[in-house]
Amino acid sequence: MKRLIVLLGPTGIGKTELCLSIAETLHCPILNCDSRQLFRGIEVGTAAPTPAQQERVKHYFVGTLDIHDYYSAAQYEADVLALTEELFKTHDTLLLSGGSMLYIDAVCKGIDNIPTVDDETRTMMKERLEQEGLEALVDELRQLDPEYHAIVDQKNTRRVVHALEICHMTGKTYTSFRTTTRRQRPFEILKIGLQRPREELFSRINQRVEQMMEDGLLEEAKRWYPQREVNALNTVGFKEIFEYLDNKDKSEEEKCALQMKGHVTTLSEAKERIKKNTRVYAKKQMTWFAHDSEINWFHPDQAEKILELITK
Repeated sequence: MKRLIVLLGPTGIGKTELCLSIAETLHCPILNCDSRQLFRGIEVGTAAPTPAQQERVKHYFVGTLDIHDYYSAAQYEADVLALTEELFKTHDTLLLSGGSMLYIDAVCKGIDNIPTVDDETRTMMKERLEQEGLEALVDELRQLDPEYHAIVDQKNTRRVVHALEICHMTGKTYTSFRTTTRRQRPFEILKIGLQRPREELFSRINQRVEQMMEDGLLEEAKRWYPQREVNALNTVGFKEIFEYLDNKDKSEEEKCALQMKGHVTTLSEAKERIKKNTRVYAKKQMTWFAHDSEINWFHPDQAEKILELITK
């Protein structure tokens, strides 16, 4: 039986180097599972594998999309399954690595057969979001699909808008397309999760943000600033710097008023906000993964034990 090794964990945990080492030992490629690293041109902000790392081991799903491309977990599921069918012809084991929770579940369990939103509906909902704001759309979701409204993160703009897009496009509730039926895969799946003590992880996240700033995150964000509304850029790192760029030329009086409301007005504030929001995201990832009983947990330093589990 062919086997897919899934190496997962929160951002900043130390997946990259361990993943490279395992792939070199197994002589197999790496299937990247980071929903933002799929896009070209934002390598610093997404901590994408470097050219040198990609020379060490063949990577798939890194920098394969234009920043304006629409992509979903359902499309990722289809693309990974098609690729694994080909790669398993020459490999007994493949390695998928990342921290995008929904994308991992899409590959391992299958994702709901939700229709692709057409351009007209997407444009309409984007305009409504800009004109009416998120709160109005959350209230509409409560009316159109109270069941999903009760469980969705109501501050997650993308999920609220997507659910409404489906409601408007199909005339049905978003809930009606969601199932929990697990799909069978023609290969075995072994999940390996990486974890560290929380303070250790948070320290690594803080250090990584500092390194990203040194590597040119500000310059990368400036290049994309004119297109900051693109969905692929709606992510930690870019959002905070875009807010700083929005406010940096305002008067001191305006900056003080914005600071009182919690807005970012200096580069130092942006950097600290990135650290904080990355830590918050890491906690969400850990909470999501904690509910998966199939994961075998290790500290990233336990490479030998991980390989023992893989090879036994």
